[in-house]
Amino acid sequence: MQNLALIAPLIILFPSVGAFINFVWGPKLNERASAIIGSVAAGATFFIALGMFSYLTGNNFQPAIIDPPLLDGWLRIPSANLEIPWQQRIDTLSVTMLLFVTFVGTLIHIYAAGYMHGDKRFSRFFAYLNMFLAFMLILVTGNNFLMMFVGWEGVGVCSYLLIGFWWDKPKGEGIKNANAARKAFIANRVGDFGVLMALFLTFWTFGSLDFFKPTEIANPAHYEHLVHEDDSHAGEEDSHSGEEGDDHGGEGEGESTTAQTVALSTDTTVAQEGEEDDHGGEAAADDHGGEESHSDPFGFYVNNDHLTYNQLGVFGQAEKLLKLGEGETLDRGDGTQVGRTVVIGSWTTDIDTVVSLIALFMLLGAAGKSAQIPLFVWLPDAMAGPTPVSALIHAATMVTAGVYMMVRSNTFFYYADEVSLIVTIIGGVTALAAGFMALGQWDIKRVLAYSTVSQLGFMVAAVGIGAYAAAIFHMMTHAFFKALLFLGSGSVIHGMEHGHHHLHDHGHGAGGHGHDDKAHAAAHDSHGHDSHGHDSHGHDEKHDDHAHDDHFDPQDMRTMGGLSRRMPITYITYVIGAAALAGIWPLSGFWSKDEILADAWRAAIFDGKLSGYIALGLLLAAAFMTAFYMTRQVWLVFHGEGRHDAVKHVPESVWQMTVPLIILGVFSVFIGFVNLPSDPGVSSLGLEAVFGLHALTDWLEYSVLHAHVGAFEWLIALVATGVGLAAIFLGIRIYGGANPLNEKNEDPLYVNRGFRPLFVFSNARMYWDEAYDRLFIRPFQAIARLLARVDWDFWHDYVHDSVITKGFNGVAKILSQPVDNGLIDGTVRGVGRLVKGISGVLRQAQTGYVRVYAVALLVGVVAVVVLMLLPVLQG
Repeated sequence: MQNLALIAPLIILFPSVGAFINFVWGPKLNERASAIIGSVAAGATFFIALGMFSYLTGNNFQPAIIDPPLLDGWLRIPSANLEIPWQQRIDTLSVTMLLFVTFVGTLIHIYAAGYMHGDKRFSRFFAYLNMFLAFMLILVTGNNFLMMFVGWEGVGVCSYLLIGFWWDKPKGEGIKNANAARKAFIANRVGDFGVLMALFLTFWTFGSLDFFKPTEIANPAHYEHLVHEDDSHAGEEDSHSGEEGDDHGGEGEGESTTAQTVALSTDTTVAQEGEEDDHGGEAAADDHGGEESHSDPFGFYVNNDHLTYNQLGVFGQAEKLLKLGEGETLDRGDGTQVGRTVVIGSWTTDIDTVVSLIALFMLLGAAGKSAQIPLFVWLPDAMAGPTPVSALIHAATMVTAGVYMMVRSNTFFYYADEVSLIVTIIGGVTALAAGFMALGQWDIKRVLAYSTVSQLGFMVAAVGIGAYAAAIFHMMTHAFFKALLFLGSGSVIHGMEHGHHHLHDHGHGAGGHGHDDKAHAAAHDSHGHDSHGHDSHGHDEKHDDHAHDDHFDPQDMRTMGGLSRRMPITYITYVIGAAALAGIWPLSGFWSKDEILADAWRAAIFDGKLSGYIALGLLLAAAFMTAFYMTRQVWLVFHGEGRHDAVKHVPESVWQMTVPLIILGVFSVFIGFVNLPSDPGVSSLGLEAVFGLHALTDWLEYSVLHAHVGAFEWLIALVATGVGLAAIFLGIRIYGGANPLNEKNEDPLYVNRGFRPLFVFSNARMYWDEAYDRLFIRPFQAIARLLARVDWDFWHDYVHDSVITKGFNGVAKILSQPVDNGLIDGTVRGVGRLVKGISGVLRQAQTGYVRVYAVALLVGVVAVVVLMLLPVLQG
């Protein structure tokens, strides 16, 4: 069982290989082959995740740190004593993420096989999906911040590629899609600045980026609690008292428990006592004597007393430093001392300030990736990508990364009270504002997009009040019902496109009778972000030329209505997802949302925290908004009479699309039972025997230091349920007629003069985009135009043309005339004239008469004779 964790690298390898095959050979493969390769690669990751789950459950939940082959010593600079390994961490938090990310991701791959049929870049789409999944798995399995950042940036790049996948759509839609992708990329780069600053501060302060080191226990308090239970001293601990008990010391305790812990690599299975750590450091000192006197019920270390300061990861070091008193120090393990004071260049500060700065920068990063105010504006525009992309981004990958990072780094937020208050405010305000913006949207996917922003606000607010397990719980349930809703909306869009094409299909395509795989090729160009109106589906644009309404939008809910009779499977599963999102008992959303609200209640009433009051008020209002806008959407899409002739020809989707909907619908009902609260009333329902009580939180406590079991609060549960039911009742009253819209397709809230300003404000998305346009985009474009003019008019026209070009021409003119033509050419020509003059004189001697040549010969002979006789004559 211990060796099972060694296959963890395959969880990244499989989707990477799938992406590589579809990238290289995809154009030569047919759609079926590309879809099978992509879906099998995704499905294989889920089975590996199940293997990791089996490893943990069969090994006393001990984490494994894996050094994949060929990547040992990923970044190593011996002269700077720097070593950052490429290590995967298999613990309860990472495996929780792996399970729902791979499961939901696999269903989305299967769904995409039917949805993307006919696209000319079909294989490339599946390559992008596989690559997206691979980077997300790198992010959640990394054992250090730098490896996490590789996955962080990778999902950002993949989102850019997938959001702008239809960049070439005609009639300006391609430009909009490309701009949406660029908007997402730029907004996330702002958040990435925060993550990088957090990484720099972390490395400077702790000298490491590792979350935990081998043989280190993430949450010693939880193991100590279990030891006490085994000694019959169990009692449920308060949410924080267990952690602060202390988990690092060992000083003053009469008896310490030691043993061994698992640290897996490709070379070794079990890191025994005294073994070197993963960086080749000194052997862990065993200062407790023989094993015989320190046995325990687990057979491994249950605290970190055997590790020195330098042998701890970032969070363990932070815990030790934050608990030091003023002026106190501790030994690093190499003979040097470390205290609360942190020196950064010329700046000296306390560890509390540094931790708060790290947490604040991480909040900025999470605001970008998890779409919180003020960086949420990219996520609604991400609807420009195909619906499977929207589901993958909103449900399982990308947006969950920010919340995961904060939960993984909960130590920083736990000790930074002011930052946690800011986190709560941002999360709560985002939840409420996004919920309000969803009320006035007409695009079926845009409603869900703002819903995602709102639900992410719930998770971020949960982190702010210290409900880390509740944040992960809601992330998990949200992954299932939000994937269900997005894929359901894609099924609706798909059907509306087919129905509209049927109106103008004269013998082409499916004709509206039955729905086979070729139906998807009937997609046509429209104004919807996610409609398949591009040439890649093989659909001739002339179908739109003779259409009686070129502006038909298959995503506009004003064209829908009455689809429950046309798409029964889509309808039933969509209602399940909507009810789960609204938090209706006993669906999954009820349990996870109620746990966050209950934690907010306890933080406010029992702990007296301002953040608790803020979270409770804002999130209850957001819960009302959620139930109301989902009721509005369900009634506009599925109930009443169809408001467009296309509705009459809408078919149910193909099995590749409906089967994932059914599976997600089942999980949206039951997945919430994995974390039932411990309450007599809840226990009496009989679910405890099947699912256990707070099983997920108990599972997470092995990895999340400050996680705690949330108590069930009947008052909050009843209030939250009442708020949701009241919103649903109000929504049915307003939208429950045969046709809730008037003849102008205006919303009842718009028709009502009292609510019209609010509806307009909501429909305009609270003018966030307009405000950003004026505050940032227009000034940026103005500066860009100014710099462009400086570049062209000054640098190009003046500097290049006037200074450089004219100067060059002037120097060249000087060199070409006085120097080259005057001096050099004059010298050459002067020599020529001299030779010519001499030759002109000499040529006069050439008369052509023989007598002259004879006389010259005679004179020459006489001269030679005289020269020969001259020495004799002189003697």
